[in-house]
This record gives sequence, structure tokens and C-alpha cells, in this order.
Amino acid sequence: MEQDKKLLGYFTCLVLFHLCVIITVNAQSPQQIAQKALASTVLLVMEDAKGQPLSLGSGFFVRDGQVATNLHVVKGASRGYAKLVGQKTKYDIEGITAIDTERDLVLLKVSVPMAQALPLGDSNTVQVGMPVYAVGNPRGLEGTFSQGIISSIREVGTDRILQLTAPISPGSSGGPVLNSGGEVIGVSVATFRGGQNLNFAIPSNYLRALMRKIGSVKPLLQAKPAGAKRSILDNLG
Repeated sequence: MEQDKKLLGYFTCLVLFHLCVIITVNAQSPQQIAQKALASTVLLVMEDAKGQPLSLGSGFFVRDGQVATNLHVVKGASRGYAKLVGQKTKYDIEGITAIDTERDLVLLKVSVPMAQALPLGDSNTVQVGMPVYAVGNPRGLEGTFSQGIISSIREVGTDRILQLTAPISPGSSGGPVLNSGGEVIGVSVATFRGGQNLNFAIPSNYLRALMRKIGSVKPLLQAKPAGAKRSILDNLG
């Protein structure tokens, strides 16, 4: 009996040790997360029909030639370009390949050689209090990396939206929100002006579903709400 207890204790310690190793391997330092995320994040500059600047935003590669961002970043634009953080080359946005009007998400065709895509995590596993990192280009200040936590998971109609303390300023909309494993668990979408740390992100599982609907490239001008469909942002507050 005593020997059985010792064996049970041994195997329990062994299992716990392997779990700790797995957690340690999966977790990355903020510096590692920043390096990988910044290499996949782009500044989006949208222009009107006359070539005048219309809006600034952020986006990130989710697969070869596909950049995810918010629909409101590109809405109303006739053309635009993407620029990798810290680089001078401008890449034309060729058009849109998928839209989710209700969740304010859009996928853009942008051909950038050797661009690295960010892995998508499971947003259903997100919990209040977990650390997150937001990457974007607030007011055109490229490559801003911020740390925070998930402060709440809000029910918005039949959807969910993530509330976080990592700041999201104009220009950061469409940027990735990552967990400690460097996986995207949300897409930065909005902040409440006058509110302290009231920043929000669209859960990554909505983006994962949108990626299954990628189709042929359509003009940017088609990136607009369809009919009377409401956006998740309309139901906030």
C-alpha cells in the first residue's frame, strides 16, 4: 500500500512537471510577441476617388495575400495602400475578398512577398484577467505595442465582444490583439471617448469563420454595409 502511494505521488509529480513544461514552451515573452506581431502588422492608408487621404487604420496578415481589418477602416474608400511597420514600400490594396458587416470585419487582398501570417487562437478560451497585447498604428504612429488584460467579455445582442485595458486609439482599429502564446484572440475595433480603459476587440473566432468565406477580389467601394444590417458597434453602450 505504501509503495502504491509512492508510485501515485511520483506519477502525479511527473504529470505536473510535463504540464509546466508545456505551458512554459507555449508562453512567449512580450518581446518575442512584439517582434512577430510587428512583422505581420500593416498601416492602412485609405483614399477617396481624388486620391486624398480618407482614413488611417491597422491590419494584419492572416494568410498569404490576405489582410484582416475593420470594415469601418475601409468604408467609403476608392483606393488605398498597406505598408509594413518600419518599411517604406507601399503595397496597393487590390480589393476585398470577404466581409462581415455585422461584426465590422473585412479581408483585403494585399500582395506582399514573404509576409508572415499571425496564428489565430480560440477566442472562446479567453477569460477575464488574462494578459493581452495590442498592436497598431495610433494616429499613424507605426508599430505601437501595448500590454493590458481582458477586463470583461460583453454580450452584445447575440454576439460577444472583448473589453480590454490595452489602449486602442484612432489608427489602431483593425490591429491584432494577442494572447501570451502570440496567437490572435481579437481584432481591435473601438474605444469609448471619455471612458477610462474602455477598449474593445472583435473575438478571433468571428474572423476565423470569415476566412472560410474568402472569394474573388471585389472593388473597395463594395466594402460597405449591406441594406439595413447593423454593426456590432451600433449595439455597444
